[in-house]
Amino acid sequence: MEDAAFDNLESERLTIRRFCNTDAEVLAAYRDDPDVARFQGWDRPYSTLQALDFISGLQDLSPGRQGTWFQFAVCLRESDALIGDVALRTPKEGPPEGEVGFSFAAIHQGHGYATEAVHAVIRYAFDTLGMSRVFAITESRNAQARALLERLEFNLKHKLDDGICVYDYE
Repeated sequence: MEDAAFDNLESERLTIRRFCNTDAEVLAAYRDDPDVARFQGWDRPYSTLQALDFISGLQDLSPGRQGTWFQFAVCLRESDALIGDVALRTPKEGPPEGEVGFSFAAIHQGHGYATEAVHAVIRYAFDTLGMSRVFAITESRNAQARALLERLEFNLKHKLDDGICVYDYE
């Protein structure tokens, strides 16, 4: 179920909201970091102009819209400083389920922010969007992402021959 009224989610330390143009410089900086981009699907270099285009493309989207990825900006509650993002993809057809992905600026990794943000988006996916399943796909070499998913009690369902791991959270 699409949530056209989405504004933000809050957790203990974070505000999870829509992206805005003022986020472009920080978004571009962490997407251009080779350590952040290594296991992601975008190309480097990643410019502020690309970030602005990306943010512009999100403006008419809402979480839960079938056939789309919705990117949530993850910010520190006390300052609204952008530290990363969580994505939720809803398939075009089929049961109400979502694929979750995430990326965080290197300086904000290792503080539990990604775990907190992903957990909040998962709860939102089940409680507000009515999803029956949330899953994640990552490379087996991405030890940090795999550890985060396991902390959140995702279960490894498949490890494919090419090193791709599929995790389920039900």
